[in-house]
This record gives sequence, structure tokens and C-alpha cells, in this order.
Amino acid sequence: MDGPGAGRRPPAPSRPGTRRCRPGRRARRAGSGRIRSRPEATARAGLSPVRSLLAHRGFRLLLVGQGVSAFGDWMGTIGFMALSLAITHSAVAVGVVLVLRLLPAMVAGPLATRLVHRFDRRRTMMAMDAFRAVVAAMVPLISGIWWVYLCALLLELGSVAFLPARDSSIPDLVADEHLPLANGLVLASSYGTIPFGAAAFAAASVPFAGPGGLAHGGVAPVFWIDAFTFVVSFLCIGRLRELDRPVAVSGVSGVSGAAGVSGVSAAGAAGASGAAGEEVEMAGATVSVPSGGFFAAFRIPIVRVVAPLAFAVACGLGALFSLGILFVRDVLHASDASFSFLVALFGIGAAAGLLWLRVIGDRGMAFVRLCIVGQGTVIAVMSLMSNLWLTYGGAVLFAFFTAASLATAMGVLQEALGGEARVQAFAVFHVLIRVGLALAAVGAALAADLVGAVNWPLVGHLAPVRLVLGCSGAAVAVLAVALRARFMAGAQLTGESPARPERPRPARHATGAPGPGNLSGAAQ
Repeated sequence: MDGPGAGRRPPAPSRPGTRRCRPGRRARRAGSGRIRSRPEATARAGLSPVRSLLAHRGFRLLLVGQGVSAFGDWMGTIGFMALSLAITHSAVAVGVVLVLRLLPAMVAGPLATRLVHRFDRRRTMMAMDAFRAVVAAMVPLISGIWWVYLCALLLELGSVAFLPARDSSIPDLVADEHLPLANGLVLASSYGTIPFGAAAFAAASVPFAGPGGLAHGGVAPVFWIDAFTFVVSFLCIGRLRELDRPVAVSGVSGVSGAAGVSGVSAAGAAGASGAAGEEVEMAGATVSVPSGGFFAAFRIPIVRVVAPLAFAVACGLGALFSLGILFVRDVLHASDASFSFLVALFGIGAAAGLLWLRVIGDRGMAFVRLCIVGQGTVIAVMSLMSNLWLTYGGAVLFAFFTAASLATAMGVLQEALGGEARVQAFAVFHVLIRVGLALAAVGAALAADLVGAVNWPLVGHLAPVRLVLGCSGAAVAVLAVALRARFMAGAQLTGESPARPERPRPARHATGAPGPGNLSGAAQ
């Protein structure tokens, strides 16, 4: 009886300890645990791409759990802001809570990477869900602002450990051709629930507010609902037995059999014992994947390419979120309800960006660069708007470019890396996004307080909020243009064809300059 590989040409032999990632094709990482494309599993007649993707039981469970958990998480974020304001009656306390929800990633990122590397991903995610459920349920029982700060910090630490394990698990749950759509759905489940979480916060807290209601403005039900959503995620992830092993082990367990993975097993064993790690062939050159934790990920060429780009996107996002409410209320003289509608439009724009990605397909690093330029340009133009409805349109475009750039960058990392390196890369990805959000939010707020209004030719009088917002957007767009060489290096590493091929330059291997076999230097 013919086996599943009958009729296929055997793969070309490769050097021991290496994995090939050929230009123009998806990376075939032997033993990465990824689900291969099978006609009986992916080409079901009459099924749309989304329904075909959701036919994968494991991914369906993960998506449901993450959608419910993100819904509660956004309720909790608004709840922390309302609770700190109710206790202290100070806007500074609200800012401190937001910073505490973002900055822990900078410290906890290295620890999170080692945690995911040493323990299996399913149990890591379950432990973090259980931990966050307990913390969220305890928030209504406290009355001191410092305890509120501590709970906000602990919840974020749990999320920092959870996210790398989740994102590195997606390629193990879906087929290759479904990976871009899977990334978009997970991103939509995380950020598309923002408007629904805001509405649910009002519905859950308003009935219990007032003199005869619960303490602290009636926010207690919000945190209990948030705790329940973590329990739902815990139950969904608990059924994902295919993730019940450490990443270093899953990176060496062959999907298609034991044959042909001895070299990868050796490399994985070396990485698990703290040696040099694995080697991956990208664009015809061998690139070493170092082991050793969070900071070792910065020695991976593709991570050095994607990391500053993710940071730039986060800076634009943080600046707009920090100054958005001031811009709507003080500059456009609109109400808080108008700002709530603006936040809801972020969800619509993000959904449109992910849908557009599905239509045009995977565009790689060139598309990421275009989206970052678009994001910065939209922020700069929004700062000059005097009409609320035009600002709403800018919010949709802003979210469109932000979601598209982040989803594409996630796909680049998932396609290029596997095993331990993939976990390291996503830890860096999430840390830099949070650090960029926090730094941009604090920096933009301080700048708006320190600078004064200016009068510039052509644009006229600019209030401080307009000035800082416009400069922030322009800086993001200029950064994307200035990093053209880094985008080109990323295109080479992922096997893409640059939009305009560069003129050939003489190789200077003796001086360490980039040559045909030294792509790691090209990405520096």
C-alpha cells in the first residue's frame, strides 16, 4: 500500500545540522511541528478560506479562547483606568496604570523566552491564564492605589510570558497556505475586540455605580468578567495536546517521519544544552540560530531586520493613543463619546487591513515598509485636520496600515524561523511593541506639556497637541524611508525579489562586508 509520500521526488540531501529555506518558497522546516498542506485537509470543496482554516480543531480552539480573553482584557484595561481615577481623582494615576501595562515587557521579556524554551507551550499558556484569572478576580477586593498598580503589573507580566508561547504555536496548528490568514485572525481577535470591550465595560459597570451600588464606581463586575474570560481561554488551551512539549523538542520531532531529521535533532540538542544552536539556510546562505535566551535573538539576521520596524510601528501607535483623547476633546472640541467612536473605528480599520492582506496575499518586507510610511503620513495629516468626520476617516486609515504592517511582519518571522528561534523572535517582537508604545505615549504626553504653540508658514497656528502629533507621524514616515537598506536585507533573507535590484558591487569578504555567503552582515 502506498504511503503518504508515494509519487513524490525525494528531497535533495542537505548538510547535517542545517535546514533549508529556499528563495521564493516557503520555509520547509523539518520537525518544526507544522501541519503540512494535505488536499483532504485544505482543499475542501465549497468551503471559504476562513471556514477551511477553522476546520483545524486546534486553531479553532486557540482562536476562540484568545477572542474571549482579549474581550475581557480590554474591559480590564478600561477598568483599571476608571478604578485608579475613582481612588485618586488624579489623571496622573491613569497614566501610571497605562505605563505599568506596557513597560514590564522590557524586563520580563528575557525571562519569558527562557520559560517558554524550558517548558511546553500548552502548560505555559495554561499557567499564565490561571495566574491572570486569580489576579483579575482580586482587583475589586482592594482599595489602595499601590495595590491597583501591583495587580496591573502582575497581569502584564503574565501576558508577556503568554504571548510568545501563543504566537510560536500558530504554525503548528494550521497548514502552510493558511498561515497569513491565521495571523490576521489572531491579530483581529486581539485588537478587533477593543470597541466591544469598551461597550461591555459601560454595560457591566453603569448598573452598579452610584451611592447604592458597588464601590469604586461599580467596576467590580468588570474584573470578575475579565477573570472568567481567562478561565475560558484556560479550558480551550487545555485541549491542545499537540503543543504538550517544549519548543526545543517540538523543533526536532519530525512530522513526516524520523527520516531526514537527524541533523536537525543534533542542532536542537545542541541548542537545548546551551551550545551554538541551530543553523538555517536562508536565500542560499547558512545562518546560525543562536541559543541562550532573549538577547540571543538579536543575533538572528531576520530579527535584526524586523525589530526596528516593529518598534517604529509601535511608536506611531503610542503617540496617537496618548494624544488622541486630548486631540478630540481640546483641539476638535468634541465629547468623550466622540473619542469612543474613534476607538471603535480603529477596530474597523484593522479589520479592513487584515482583509486586504487576504486579498493581495503575502507581500513581505516591501509591503511592511509601505504600510509604515502610510501610518506615519496619516498621523501627520490627522494632526492638521479641523473636521471631526475627516479625523474619523484618518483613524480608519491609521488602523488599516498598522494592522497590515504588524500582521505581515509576524508572517515574515513565522515563515523564516522555527523552533526555539521562533519563540525568541516573537518575544523580541512583543517586547519592542510594548516598549515602543510606552515610550511614545510618555514622550508624546511630556512633549505636549513642555512645548508651546507655533505659527508655521502654510499650516498656520499649531497647538502643542497638533505639533507633537504631526512631528511624531513625520518621524515614523521618515524612519521607514531611511531604513531602505534594512528592508532590502530583509527581502534577501526571506528570498524575496527586491522591487529594484541593486547594482552589483564587488565582494569584499576579507573586510567582513556582505558577500554571497555572509548575509548576516547585510542585515546588521
